[in-house]
Amino acid sequence: MANTYSQIYVHVVFAVEGRQNLIPLKHNDELQKYMTGVVSAQRQKLIAINNMPDHVHMLIGLQPDLALSDLVGDVKSASSKFIKGKRWVAGRFSWQEGFGAFSYSRSQISSVIRYIENQQKHHAKKSFCEEYIQLLEKFNVEYDPRYIFKTFDK
Repeated sequence: MANTYSQIYVHVVFAVEGRQNLIPLKHNDELQKYMTGVVSAQRQKLIAINNMPDHVHMLIGLQPDLALSDLVGDVKSASSKFIKGKRWVAGRFSWQEGFGAFSYSRSQISSVIRYIENQQKHHAKKSFCEEYIQLLEKFNVEYDPRYIFKTFDK
């Protein structure tokens, strides 16, 4: 799109189906590199990425010609196939439906990057559910707690 100029930064968060701890720590780097490739192939910029065994955080510099939901859908679909193909998980693997997306200004980028990079330390004190609900509330996103997370025990 000629003469289109934008500065869109989005922090994306999504979870493993049922919030299961299925992403082995030893595979984090390989998974993150793969997801970075998926984002780059869509001509978007992955600024930061980190994952825990049950969820992923990404900070994306988004171009206005691609819908965020399409990009996240591509990342989730491709990475799910990648994980299955690598046989990292015994049995079925999939990402939970939906995702969280939170926008930031350029002046906030360094603090968001630090937040994403420090997930392991952060989750020593707070569960993913607590973190996710805190993000939703910080950004005044209306939500129904019944549909935030589907677990296999419900």
